[in-house]
Amino acid sequence: MARKAKKRLGTRTRIRILGALLLVVLIGGGWAWWHLHHWIPLREEFPMQGVEVGAADGPVSFASLKAIGADFAYIDASVSVFARDPRFVANFENARAAGMQVGAVHRYDPCQPAGQQAANFVTTVPRDPALLPPAIELDMLADTCPIKVTDAKVESELMTFLNQVETHTGKPTVLKITEPFEERYRIARKLDRNLWLVSERVQPDYAGRPWTLWTANTALANEVSDQGLRWVVVQP
Repeated sequence: MARKAKKRLGTRTRIRILGALLLVVLIGGGWAWWHLHHWIPLREEFPMQGVEVGAADGPVSFASLKAIGADFAYIDASVSVFARDPRFVANFENARAAGMQVGAVHRYDPCQPAGQQAANFVTTVPRDPALLPPAIELDMLADTCPIKVTDAKVESELMTFLNQVETHTGKPTVLKITEPFEERYRIARKLDRNLWLVSERVQPDYAGRPWTLWTANTALANEVSDQGLRWVVVQP
């Protein structure tokens, strides 16, 4: 009997220890999740900070964004040949009304003709010298194109697109390059444009040269948006 009681006591002790360990893990995981989704780089290190906003973020109060420290907003404008962000006009006008610096983003599609994509962008985004330089998001690869597109063709078509957009805006573009796109095409090493890189919390170095903009948190949780915002900082 004594042996059975001792065994039961040992089992209960192990269960309590395991329960305590599980509680520690849950608390630690919850804190890590909270910290990750509420973290932004220190203002002392990066004085200029802002956001990228599109339809997927839902309705956003730009006055509230400005109040929590967003100095600028890049607004998703167009994608590929025909698509336009359905909230571009509203987001664009509301950001300007809130007194924020505003720029526009086009998501580039290597499967589609450069000229038609440029036409989509220039008919969506007004020509205005007060705007920030246009940003071109480079994240789609040509691997799934219905017609084979060589790496050399991707580069040449991209140059055509950039030339037409820069003629329209009167400003050099900013290349928002993801790590998979850069690994495949090495565009940052070939084109002399300012870079916008993406890396959660850790400063990115995958482009092989300094960046100008950095998306430091792709899902910043705050009172402004339930969806989580893409928080961007400028290299001082």
